[in-house]
Amino acid sequence: MSALLDLTWDRVHLDRGYIDLNPAGRDTSNKRRAIVPIAQRADAELRTAIEGALSDYVIEYAGGPVKSVKKGLQAAAIRSGIQCSAHVFRHTAGVWMAEADVPMQKIAQYLGHTSTRVTETTYARYSPSYMRDASAALDW
Repeated sequence: MSALLDLTWDRVHLDRGYIDLNPAGRDTSNKRRAIVPIAQRADAELRTAIEGALSDYVIEYAGGPVKSVKKGLQAAAIRSGIQCSAHVFRHTAGVWMAEADVPMQKIAQYLGHTSTRVTETTYARYSPSYMRDASAALDW
């Protein structure tokens, strides 16, 4: 979540179709940040948002950066009756990519995982082709 809250417009490359989640000078750690392509739906929204931007931050409120979305998500969860957190959105993205049969290596890179092992353990079961060969071996 901090990667999105720290995101500034200079790292949103609409002309080239990608977002660099790594701010200049950031120390690299196990919490890696990816360079991700901009989804088609997000492109239109980002183009509208940049026109009305009041600060350098992509996610802003009253002309400054948003520090946390926890309270807002909690309020929305209460209103909707659906428990939710920022991590749920990240997990949902991984599940949707797996359901679309995106290769685990690409999902890992998109989510910033250091290896595909974590990705496979968490998301492989959602892939339609996962274990298809094992099932096919039983067809005689």
